[in-house]
Amino acid sequence: MDAGVFVPLLLPAAGWPLARLVSTVARPPVAVWLLTGSAVALAAGSTAALCVLAFAGLSLVPLVARIGEWSPQSLQGMEIASVPVEAGCGLALTVAAVSIVVTCVRRIRGLRALRRIVAGADGELVVVPGAGPVAFAAPVRGGRIVVSRPMLAALDPVQRRALLTHERVHLRRRHHLFLAATGSAAVLNPLLRPVRPAVEFLVERWADEETAERLGDRRVVAAAVAKAALVARGKAPEFAPAATGGPVPRRVAALLAPAPPRLGWRPVAALCAALSLVVTGWTAQASVEAAADLHAGLELASVGHHHHHPHALA
Repeated sequence: MDAGVFVPLLLPAAGWPLARLVSTVARPPVAVWLLTGSAVALAAGSTAALCVLAFAGLSLVPLVARIGEWSPQSLQGMEIASVPVEAGCGLALTVAAVSIVVTCVRRIRGLRALRRIVAGADGELVVVPGAGPVAFAAPVRGGRIVVSRPMLAALDPVQRRALLTHERVHLRRRHHLFLAATGSAAVLNPLLRPVRPAVEFLVERWADEETAERLGDRRVVAAAVAKAALVARGKAPEFAPAATGGPVPRRVAALLAPAPPRLGWRPVAALCAALSLVVTGWTAQASVEAAADLHAGLELASVGHHHHHPHALA
């Protein structure tokens, strides 16, 4: 099999420099979409490549060869598969499958816990009386903003409005889906782990900027973010965006700086988009070509098997 099959397994290593570049030059909404789309495509490509390689290894097993009616000797002669390499890929695929199942179970349990917290709440705002200072957007029951009384008490009325507007932006823009997608991509391919914190930071910057635009005062939003992070206790669920998430000092510094230009597709941002498309396209092409090579090899091995065993055609 052509060495190009390993391209989808190695390209996710570009996740860290891509995340750094896109986070720096593109506006938060653009950067979030680019990084999430790239991470999902790269994770899908690497998983597909693992599936192809693992199946290529299984094709050499006599029992599998008999079921598929092809000759494992022919496959070995065509260098379709290599047992040590494919065995390692099969192990990696198994680990990825188990990890994604564990992640899904953990998220389901977390969502159930959130539903219990917001149970009985009539409106969008759910005030938790006994908890420490916390605030986050819960993506359950149509979207709820969970805030504790100590958090509300720590902020003045203007800061409370900024905090609630920030969480409302998280719900309206469905930021939890971006976090879930990049988190799942990182589980499928650990090389994509740097993308997850980058997207977490960017969704907070997205909510910060939209909140500042709605309120018309960047300093008020910066003060609210800084104060909420200073008094916060505990951590919000990983799939529930919170105003205290991401590197807060960087967020506050960005809010105290002038607003970024409204034009999201500046030349450098467009270059990042093109780079993301090239990387994901290369991954998809390599995965498809590997699958086509394996299919062609199996077809030839099947013909050779029937040629040497004419009774199989009966």
